[in-house]
Amino acid sequence: MKNNLIKIVGFGHYVPEKVMTNDDFAKFLETSDEWIYTRTGIKKRHISGEESTIDLAYQAAINTIKNSNYDVNKIDLIIVATITSKLKTPSVANLVQARLGINEKHVMTFDINAACSGFVYALEVASSLLLSGNYKSALVIGSEQMSSIVDWNDRSTCILFGDGAGAVILEKSNDETDKVYFYNGSKGDDKGILWIDQKVKMDGKEVYKFAVDIMPKAIHKVLEMSPYKLEDIDLIVPHQANIRIIQSVAKDMNLSMDKFLVNIDEYGNTS
Repeated sequence: MKNNLIKIVGFGHYVPEKVMTNDDFAKFLETSDEWIYTRTGIKKRHISGEESTIDLAYQAAINTIKNSNYDVNKIDLIIVATITSKLKTPSVANLVQARLGINEKHVMTFDINAACSGFVYALEVASSLLLSGNYKSALVIGSEQMSSIVDWNDRSTCILFGDGAGAVILEKSNDETDKVYFYNGSKGDDKGILWIDQKVKMDGKEVYKFAVDIMPKAIHKVLEMSPYKLEDIDLIVPHQANIRIIQSVAKDMNLSMDKFLVNIDEYGNTS
């Protein structure tokens, strides 16, 4: 990415109040807190109830704007990464624009459907659009109501997911320390390894194999684009899918788990 100077000027998140523990699953599934925790690293997750993907996204946006004392009228690009909107159109991003009260502004809004990778995809797309010079301020949101698409009778999947949203505001920068580097890609899935028609269907073993293979490669690739070496990195923020995946990546890269941000125990997989 040429002249890749992008800065985060605001960030925030939102999770529903309702918490579902592993013991709650044991009330209607053949499982236990120990069984779930030892296999996933998850202790609890937030469940939205009546709050939709749109509600979660909007609350994350509001918290981000408040946290940074940001002028909402500066925003001219909104991208939401989600796979759980109940509407085919308008986009969640478009509805967030309406709720923020900036309908009279020139704002481009759209959603990205890329599941686990969605938020990082959205960051790269937003950064590219900002660097094009056509936009000044991007609100990027990841929002999922995963509880709306899980099969609550399938203990191999329903225990993994939680609801929530996170957001950042991006702007172009003139500071050379604000360089960003992206390495994104995908593997075509025509074998049903991870599909959602009505409910989540997943081949956990294949997902695990792919994740533990691609994550170290992606980390090394993005480092190759930058002036940094692995030992320069203070913190790696991985997708929170399963603690065993993160542990395997840490072992493969000969890194301490202290180098990885882990919050899957509190939130589960929210994308």
